[in-house]
Amino acid sequence: MFPQVRLRRLRRRKIIPLLEETRITNNDLIAPLFFDEAADDPIVIQAMPGQFRWPVRMAGEVVTRLYTSGIRAVLLFGIPRIKDAKGSGAYDPDGVIQQVTRVIKKTCPDMIIITDLCACEYTDHGHCGVIGESCDGPCLLNDPSLEMMQQIAVSQAKAGTDIVAPSCMLDGMVSSIREALDDNGFSDVLIMSYSSKFASALYGPFREAAGSGFSFGDRTGYQAPVPNRREAYRESELDAAEGADILMVKPAGWFGDIITDIRQLGLPVAVYQVSGEYSMIRAAAQNGWLDEQRVVMESLVSLKRAGADLIITYFAEDVCRWLDEQQ
Repeated sequence: MFPQVRLRRLRRRKIIPLLEETRITNNDLIAPLFFDEAADDPIVIQAMPGQFRWPVRMAGEVVTRLYTSGIRAVLLFGIPRIKDAKGSGAYDPDGVIQQVTRVIKKTCPDMIIITDLCACEYTDHGHCGVIGESCDGPCLLNDPSLEMMQQIAVSQAKAGTDIVAPSCMLDGMVSSIREALDDNGFSDVLIMSYSSKFASALYGPFREAAGSGFSFGDRTGYQAPVPNRREAYRESELDAAEGADILMVKPAGWFGDIITDIRQLGLPVAVYQVSGEYSMIRAAAQNGWLDEQRVVMESLVSLKRAGADLIITYFAEDVCRWLDEQQ
């Protein structure tokens, strides 16, 4: 007790770094990237300053630059030239993500490739699978959509992905995808499930980035309700039981309680600092209201402190540069 115990002794400036309990490293980071099949040159994403839709031809250049900066994993999103009701571009052997994956494998083979596994960017209705009638009207049909996810997973694995990341929040998606991968000789491909993905208001800028707005309704019928902590835990618990290799909480910043809960399941936990989180910080920094570097690093430390092993963030390249400057 005081005066013998003085915690301020631990806060002497030269002592603080020695006793840091949580540190961010390059290996914690995953950089999300958007590739547009119809683009000839980079397209600025207005709602996400500093982010672009990249043309397929630049995939090798962009990913090599990120690897040189210290990033070891990328999460790929594709925007197809043509969308249709079946989302066929998602499982086309020559689809945008399949093309990009092959380019990266050739030009930067040591980069870990994670492919978002969903259909919302590829369907003309903007939902994450097969649409049909339900007791609540037009809705995403669960079981027919599982068959589509299996097709997408196998197509991405054939192109060379290291990790598939199903984000559709369908019941049974992990077991269905695991079965399809194993049956087609891809038992070494990991599944990073968007296991606790919330129906959040923070996805707005992503809709512009990925061209994935929906033509009717919303996604509350398959994404988790923001107020429901126990339900979010059950979603991840089920995905773990079905064979997920990595679990995920999305969004990240306002869901520290969920991250800590999911950590107890014993699997690696990824978190996704989503487009809205990125754009809020960047906009405030551009207006001089916040110190961007300090706020970003504080946000990432808080996620890791809550239990995250991996952090998907649009700030990944900036963070690598800041970490290098501290050396």
